[in-house]
Amino acid sequence: MKLSHSLFFIVFIVLASCSFNNETKTSLTFLRASGQYMVNEHNDTILLRGVGLGNWLLPEGYMWHFGENGDRPRKIEKIVEDLTSPEFAQNFWKEFRKNYITEADIKRIKELGFNSVRPALNARVFLTEGDTAVFIEENFALLDSLIFWCGKHDLYVILDMHGAPGGQTGQNIDDSPNNEPELFMDPIFEHRLTRLWIKLVERYKDSPVVAGYDLLNEPLPERTGAADKYGHMVEPMYKRLTAEIRKIDKKHMIILEGVNWSNDWSIFTEPFDDNLVYQFHYYCWGNPDNLNDISYFLEHRERLNAPVWVGETGERNPSIYFATTQYFEKNNIGWAYWPWKKTDNSQVIYSVRPPEGYDRIIQYSRDGIKFDRDSAEQVFTRLLENSKVENCDFLEPVAQAMLCQIPAKIHAVNYGHDGSGFSYLVNDTVKAEYYRRNEPVKTVLLSETDGKTRSSRQAVLLSGGEWTRYTMASLEDFTALVGVRVKTETTGTRFIIQFNEVLHEFSLSDTAWTELTISNVHFSLGDNFIKAEVVEGKLMLLHFEVTKTTVVK
Repeated sequence: MKLSHSLFFIVFIVLASCSFNNETKTSLTFLRASGQYMVNEHNDTILLRGVGLGNWLLPEGYMWHFGENGDRPRKIEKIVEDLTSPEFAQNFWKEFRKNYITEADIKRIKELGFNSVRPALNARVFLTEGDTAVFIEENFALLDSLIFWCGKHDLYVILDMHGAPGGQTGQNIDDSPNNEPELFMDPIFEHRLTRLWIKLVERYKDSPVVAGYDLLNEPLPERTGAADKYGHMVEPMYKRLTAEIRKIDKKHMIILEGVNWSNDWSIFTEPFDDNLVYQFHYYCWGNPDNLNDISYFLEHRERLNAPVWVGETGERNPSIYFATTQYFEKNNIGWAYWPWKKTDNSQVIYSVRPPEGYDRIIQYSRDGIKFDRDSAEQVFTRLLENSKVENCDFLEPVAQAMLCQIPAKIHAVNYGHDGSGFSYLVNDTVKAEYYRRNEPVKTVLLSETDGKTRSSRQAVLLSGGEWTRYTMASLEDFTALVGVRVKTETTGTRFIIQFNEVLHEFSLSDTAWTELTISNVHFSLGDNFIKAEVVEGKLMLLHFEVTKTTVVK
């Protein structure tokens, strides 16, 4: 017997409304807070090393290189529709969401060594706006697929409410309709946010693949006055949301972000639930490059006695990436790199190739001058195909830097984070002027930040008896050619470069930059180290460049 179309639709909606059924076997177990640690059901400590799935369910204009007229999802949608047609635009977004993140992305994320993803959710994708807000049932299937794939490939999922109903920032990043944080201005929006979280929790409450619920991304910026005006409302809202979630789900972690882009934690009083995680975001945007201090968050962690997690880091260069993830993990802090993909960008792991004619779309986002519909449709159609991970450009140095893996270029300023006597030894305890300003290893600025790579050139200056030590991981046994970029400030400088247990001694008299080449250097599967020690004189050290030559079977 065949179902009628109407009956079939009713059955589909009922099934779609049910709790998510994770039929894929997974080794993952529920995570929870245990003091200052995240642990699984076996009581093993878990550090989440993830990537943010930005631009998928909440497109951001800067990732498309768009101007102000395309700085947020609703404006990007308008650009597509204005240049094509409502019918084309509707189909474009369905295909975009189907192509941008697929199982191939999830499989690749796992292969590279990450263990989690943080999808940025836009409430408007799941819940309509207007006087009567209703759920868009078909779009929940996007999350169902993501969680299914992640369960299959053993990746945790952190559900991130990046764009709340009404907007929690009043900025482009949350798809704010009126440039106001209306979530805090009209109770109807909190009601809708609660409805949406309950819907998500009911759907995924039994899934161990979901690590936790990130209630609000980066609420209330300080620069607009929003934090001062509404900041006192954030923690009470978190408490109300958590109370509603706990009526349904007592297992999953609740993740809380401070105001002012997540990083002002003065709003937090005592923990109000026994399974809370506190999140901050970490971007090193200073010029020249500087590794920002995290002691503020470590102090609050002691006060709150709860796990701390970096929900976003990235948007800079591989040198910073290498340093930050080691810095976090030394302090028992997991992290998520932001974002997995962007269009035509050198700072991400996968870069979407702009199709021919894409510059005309960018120009329209800036000056509003249209071009013919057929051409625009061709550009957008090619963009859909280019967005698939198999058609993107893989930027291996970015992934290697985030995971501190070799072969790679290791910058001399990125010595370890185990402190004096372990990661470095210097004679003078005066703090450095650049980069790692809380430590005494002397750094020298060679050039200001390059506008294209957003990376400054900084070297370490070591004198007789001083050394720095570098740690990195390898996914295999291999031999390598290592280039060491050095310069002496005095004639007759003697120094040692040590690769694991093997030492190489050098003398240097030339005060110009020199590239030393060391062949047949063996690195082992797992952790490795490099140590640079000056015996006599003064040495300026810029980087080690490890190039694989032979895989050892």
